[in-house]
Amino acid sequence: MLKQYPIIAAAKDGPGLDEACRSQIRIVFILFGDIVNLPSIIKKAKNCGKLVFVHLDLIEGLENKEIAAKYVKDYTEADGVISTKSNVIKAANELGLLTVQRFFVLDSMALEKAKKHMEYTYADAFEVLPGVIPKIIKKISLLTRTPVIAGGLIIDKDDAYSALHSGATAISTTSKSLWNL
Repeated sequence: MLKQYPIIAAAKDGPGLDEACRSQIRIVFILFGDIVNLPSIIKKAKNCGKLVFVHLDLIEGLENKEIAAKYVKDYTEADGVISTKSNVIKAANELGLLTVQRFFVLDSMALEKAKKHMEYTYADAFEVLPGVIPKIIKKISLLTRTPVIAGGLIIDKDDAYSALHSGATAISTTSKSLWNL
């Protein structure tokens, strides 16, 4: 699906979700909310026909623990989750949720840590941030057969195309001007 729909809307607030719903985007990353309003946020996106992933690390009231994945599975209509935590990704995968493991590649040590996690992860896709580092995106995409999503700081068409041409399968962005590329 990422190859067919390589632009992912990263909704960081209600107005962003409204705009994602009006767009032709098929995949939405939910980057806001709390345990009380999360089910209704997801329902809204699902009613718009979107494939919905929740970034568990950013939802107020959820901890970076396995139980967060169970909460999403049992109390929401989300299709999948995003997290930086391997244990959360594994738990979500075992529950039948789609999973995206997010890596912040800020230096060579972070890159080495990401490589190790990639060998043992259960993720369906990896998200690499910042998404404007083509050389690193290429290196990571050559290390795995798992789809790589570039995210973070992708603000214009040049950034998007650069990430995609460097080996990313898709990009996630809060830049609404890119949602209809």
